[in-house]
Amino acid sequence: MVDQVSDSQALAHHQSLLALIRQRIDAAEGALSFDSFMELALYAPGLGYYVAGLPKLGPTGDFVTAPEISPLFAGCLAAQCSDVFTALGGGDLLEFGAGSGVLAADLLAELARQQRLPGQYLILEPSPDLQARQRATLAARVPGQAHRVRWLTALPSHFQGVVIANEVLDAMPVHRFCIDSQGAPEEVFVSFDEQDQALTEVTGPARSLGLQQAVLLLQSRGLALEPGYCSEINLRLAPWMRALARAMDRALVLLIDYGYPRKEYYHRQRGAGTLISHHQHRANTDPFQRLGLQDISAHVDFSAVADAGRAAGFDLAGYTNQANFLIGCGLDQRMMEALAAAADPALQMRISAGARQLVLPAAMGERFQVLGLARGFNHPCRGFAVRDLRGRL
Repeated sequence: MVDQVSDSQALAHHQSLLALIRQRIDAAEGALSFDSFMELALYAPGLGYYVAGLPKLGPTGDFVTAPEISPLFAGCLAAQCSDVFTALGGGDLLEFGAGSGVLAADLLAELARQQRLPGQYLILEPSPDLQARQRATLAARVPGQAHRVRWLTALPSHFQGVVIANEVLDAMPVHRFCIDSQGAPEEVFVSFDEQDQALTEVTGPARSLGLQQAVLLLQSRGLALEPGYCSEINLRLAPWMRALARAMDRALVLLIDYGYPRKEYYHRQRGAGTLISHHQHRANTDPFQRLGLQDISAHVDFSAVADAGRAAGFDLAGYTNQANFLIGCGLDQRMMEALAAAADPALQMRISAGARQLVLPAAMGERFQVLGLARGFNHPCRGFAVRDLRGRL
């Protein structure tokens, strides 16, 4: 694993991935779908952001996720998992994209304390680098539970238990579109400008299967109508959800990410879309710089997630923001217990600061959403008991 990269190494990495993308652009007659570009930028073997051996999470990486901010996040999720395991009479826990492994370690520690451990803790992680980091984290923090953890390369079958996907959907490649002067949708492609020797966006008639129909459906709902309006759409969501549903027998799926319901996602004030890149904790809107070295993501359309889930055979178990979900799972009580157990005033301040970061509207509390999907499981979920916002979908 590489913890640092020099300027010369960064340039070489960028140029190597750029050469691969240029090959794909040439093969696509000069115009590569944005979805294909984003897949290469994030997942190209040995070069993509999520598979190259560079730090991504935490203070030395590019962004920090809720599990790194405070163990209270995992403690609250554990309470919801415990309820499910009790209702099902046991089960496994499957985490998509386990990042640094901190969430897995904290969940296992808390579930052990509650005597509600899963039979197995399954991690579906495509990045060899992140797998190695997860193994190291788990070995250091919960060595007694290492035998429960198994890494997968594909979805399991006949799964029973809880599925957690924290900041996973935002990293799925998306298609980009714009509305032309006549109000019709066009696809955004990635091309190579020979004069500037750089990647650039171009628009043209939609080529990607299903894109035009998807945008026309948005327009039939009064959205994405104004000429010049541009945004994204995740056409991979429906097949991903169908595959997930086929793998489930009895399960609660918790999808946690930043995003909006459809009407807010495609609001006219968000006319440039939601695409964003992160590098060393700084955000930018240029996905073509630092290829393979910066994260690229798009906010999640939670209405589309709910629709895809129901179409795949899931029931909608609930939808709310992260603050409501964590409070429903006992955040207040857990914070008070943690403060009481912390003799060091500096530690108490860190506990309070972490809790605020998780729930304050200006931080993660309202920006992050939680959507629950159930299959073969119809018990109420405490995380959605404070305020269920599914009516906004």
